[in-house]
Amino acid sequence: MKLLTILFATFILALVGTYIAQGKPDFLFSGNLGMAVFIVFTGFSHFKFQKGMAMMIPDFIPGKMFWVYCTGFLEIVAGIGLMIPSIREITAILLIIFYVLIFMANINSSRKNINIFKADYTGPGMSYLYRERIPMQIILIVWTWYFGIYIN
Repeated sequence: MKLLTILFATFILALVGTYIAQGKPDFLFSGNLGMAVFIVFTGFSHFKFQKGMAMMIPDFIPGKMFWVYCTGFLEIVAGIGLMIPSIREITAILLIIFYVLIFMANINSSRKNINIFKADYTGPGMSYLYRERIPMQIILIVWTWYFGIYIN
């Protein structure tokens, strides 16, 4: 859940910033900026922790490093897309689909106790999946839907 700090902190800072600059908080901008900063941050982590990320990918999927770099790039592009009003809704739809699809890698990672930061098998396991990853995934999907589609 540490990653959610990035989402919430950016959201709150943007609300304060828009309140100071415009005299009222801009929820649409702040919500999308929060998710954009979050997803760009996680996108860059694919390049820093590529070996651990590759370990998350199920064995039946070939070209693991390609997918790590590809998904990292897609996350960065999605973060940018959320900040462009004309493509925000389609970006949010695609990002929600992405969140659902990558959850398979999160399940695999938890089952194998993968520690993506060390690229070894000392990770927290299934307790992390149930206690942190599933709630975080739900928050990300609902947040993206709400700010990227619903109030867009």
